[in-house]
Amino acid sequence: MTDTATSHEVEPHTHDERAHPSDAQYVAVALVLGAITAVEVGVYYITAIPKHLLTTMLIVMSAVKFSAVVLWFMHLRFDSRLFRRLFVTGLVLAFAVFLIFLSSLHFYSPSRH
Repeated sequence: MTDTATSHEVEPHTHDERAHPSDAQYVAVALVLGAITAVEVGVYYITAIPKHLLTTMLIVMSAVKFSAVVLWFMHLRFDSRLFRRLFVTGLVLAFAVFLIFLSSLHFYSPSRH
């Protein structure tokens, strides 16, 4: 007669799967995110930075924070490559649509008549 406890054992990880981070790693990522947010707030109040540079800096810092949240807290870093590719494909598509929308505002603005 077989033991029922052995029939419900968890299978070992395959070579594509990675172990999830420890609590300390989550705290470290959260601290980095908090530090980036503090820099964003600080940079916003520096009046000597030109607007286009400020906007670029804030977008880059936001993209870094977005990537960290998606990779660590949404566990995309530890999922299969298929999920990462699907997510990145959707993100690229959304960015392309956003750029098309922005360019349409530029080309069809009332000041061009």
